[in-house]
Amino acid sequence: MNIGITGGIGVGKSIVSKIIELMGYNVFNSDFEAKSLINKDPLIKDQLIKLLGKEIYKNSILNKEVMAEKIFSNNETRKLVNEIVHPRVRDSFALFVSKQKNNIVFNESAILFETGSYEEFDKIILVTSPMYLRVSRIINRDKCSKQELDAKISSQWDDNTKIPLADFVILNDEKEPIINQIEIVLNQLTSV
Repeated sequence: MNIGITGGIGVGKSIVSKIIELMGYNVFNSDFEAKSLINKDPLIKDQLIKLLGKEIYKNSILNKEVMAEKIFSNNETRKLVNEIVHPRVRDSFALFVSKQKNNIVFNESAILFETGSYEEFDKIILVTSPMYLRVSRIINRDKCSKQELDAKISSQWDDNTKIPLADFVILNDEKEPIINQIEIVLNQLTSV
């Protein structure tokens, strides 16, 4: 069974994924894999250079500032970049799944709903968090401007759109213990 873990920027998906991993499950991180492939896969690099120009790489490494500027300011460009990168990430996930012995495998990805990838999973866990906490986490973690922050948040669907599509919702509000919520979800998944 393939389970997607998703949620907007700054909600705490990685914390939920890490806890699930510590509980003995295998978790594939699509966002990390995408970043790795963008820097290593020659096909992706070639296509991104054709789409975005040579300045997208600096010393053969993705120029994150240029990429952010191009994809967060233009929905069509973001869509085209996703079309280049995400098929290769899906291939990596399929390979990861084929090597697992556990019958439940998790995949953490920020944009499962936005890309339509959520339909490829048996169940979806959506991590949510109040906006004020998300903003605080993102500013502390990414050291970005308010304008950059707004662009990142607005590039993703809001929770009200995602919740009806999710099978499970974990609220990471720093009040309700997330370990208890994760255990409830895992119990339901393992009893299927």
